[in-house]
Amino acid sequence: MSEPEIARRCTACGVTVRQHAAFCPQCGNPIAQAATATPTRSQDTMRDRMEKFRRVSSIMIDQAAYDPSLRFLLVAAAFFILFLVLLILSKVIG
Repeated sequence: MSEPEIARRCTACGVTVRQHAAFCPQCGNPIAQAATATPTRSQDTMRDRMEKFRRVSSIMIDQAAYDPSLRFLLVAAAFFILFLVLLILSKVIG
């Protein structure tokens, strides 16, 4: 089961904060992270790496909802890829 999107509150201003946030989005104060043991090399399996990748990518997409410039870059990249696919298809077919 996935973690809740909003898991805690900032101790300074009381705004809700996402689980993996390092700073409060409202006041900028650092959010205290729970101490976690660092995994050893044998524990760092492919599943752990994929989970880290999913977290990072979901954080980036979540931040795109708040940051218009990042959202613009993601949309521009999608249109560019679509343009390249259509260009290649037109060369192959035509």
